[in-house]
Amino acid sequence: MTLLATLARMEAAAAGRARPLATVRHRHLTDRPLVLVPLTTAGEAGAPLGALLGTDPEEPVLLTVAQPRDRDLRFRFLAELADVMLPHLESAQDEVEAVARRSGEEAELCRDAPQLLVPNSGGVAFVRLLGRSMRFRRTAEEDPDTPYPAPARVPLLGRWLTHYGERSRVPGSSLLLAATDLLTRHWATGQSALEDQHLGALLGWLRADGPGGAEAALRAETARDEAGRLLVPPAGPATDPAFDNRVLAPAVARYDAGVFGADVEIRNALAGQLRPTWDAMWEALALLRELPPGERVAGRWEGDRWSYTAHRDRLRAGEPPQPRRDDAVTAARKLAARERDQARLAAQEALDDPLVMAARRLAGEAFSGTVTEVRPAYSTGRRPMPRPLVTLRTDDAPQLGAGTKVWRALADGRAQPGECAELPGPGLVTVRLTGGMGRGKEPAPGSVPEPGEAVCWTLFEHHPRGGPDLPDPEDTPWTHGGPPGEARPEPPDPATEEDLL
Repeated sequence: MTLLATLARMEAAAAGRARPLATVRHRHLTDRPLVLVPLTTAGEAGAPLGALLGTDPEEPVLLTVAQPRDRDLRFRFLAELADVMLPHLESAQDEVEAVARRSGEEAELCRDAPQLLVPNSGGVAFVRLLGRSMRFRRTAEEDPDTPYPAPARVPLLGRWLTHYGERSRVPGSSLLLAATDLLTRHWATGQSALEDQHLGALLGWLRADGPGGAEAALRAETARDEAGRLLVPPAGPATDPAFDNRVLAPAVARYDAGVFGADVEIRNALAGQLRPTWDAMWEALALLRELPPGERVAGRWEGDRWSYTAHRDRLRAGEPPQPRRDDAVTAARKLAARERDQARLAAQEALDDPLVMAARRLAGEAFSGTVTEVRPAYSTGRRPMPRPLVTLRTDDAPQLGAGTKVWRALADGRAQPGECAELPGPGLVTVRLTGGMGRGKEPAPGSVPEPGEAVCWTLFEHHPRGGPDLPDPEDTPWTHGGPPGEARPEPPDPATEEDLL
């Protein structure tokens, strides 16, 4: 957490209202996201209890499991879930455009990608768990002798959910998002990060009317009706213990005893637990849509579209499901890519948002000022190149020294490199431009800042690059899955009780 974010939290706690952490929206929101509010059984994180989902805030689809211990009912729930989610997840597969790659060849890219939204990080973890449990299910066509065969759409949905769950680990991705993470990225509240995972409590800090944030959050977390049930159920995706003991358990017992209408009673009770969070999801979306999108958000969304297109191609090619564990090289590549994407996301958010850049300036990772002098200079060598010296006055305190590399964003989106030449006096910094001026003997027009112009230099790269290439899996040493030699295909993962929830 940056110093500026800590200050915003302190101000929010003092004022009773959330404070902004951003001036633009740093994640992409589609026109018709699929909102999913799941519930799980207490004591069994993988056992679904119900879900409320859909793309229309006025017409959600309710799915329930009357007896979570009944394997047939759980499998029926997964099949119904696939019936609702698959059409949405597959809706963008055929609308494509031709895109030229760096190699000069054209590739097919889906014009859009479906988006999935859940209330909090627990919902994201549940999506990953559902994907893992569903993608290995055997169908009657694959194995006629398998017990509890699944419809073909169930493992297909599992593969889609696994892909979305893995993509959510990529910094800046918007395929699968948690509403609480979205809100806390753009606003700071006066409560802890753990308390921010309660969507109802978090929205209490963001509402302009009503009581203060602390009072509203306390009411959302603790207020109960005459029967002792929470007025704002958490849908975390775990249920409230009081609801489990006083409402759900007796209703399930009546269902087991064969009492007529017990299944309808359970369905209505679960709907009452899910609906407040469902409404809160759309309230959160309305708040986020009020922020204009950042300039570089579309570029990150294009990466999500490439990811969606690649997964579509793997499914159409008949490739097997994602493995339960990655091999050493694949895991290392994923880790390196996520580290690069994290650095790129941090840089892009700062370049898109002056409030985020202010936090980097406060940390000494950037500095802004007004140009006071520009002196022509040239490199020494057989072909002298322009290396002008730009002096600016700044109130910031960057962590600079002679030779420190710096960058500034140009109007065309490129990053102009430079280096700190000297610190001539208090509040003065002289930067030597080392690129971004064309290839002529004189700098291209507009490539060198003029005296009186306000500029912002960063000590971080705008386009971070990855590390060295990793060896192919068959060329790894014995410490990482080798020794190299004849390829040994990994046997298929055996089915376990965990795979069947």
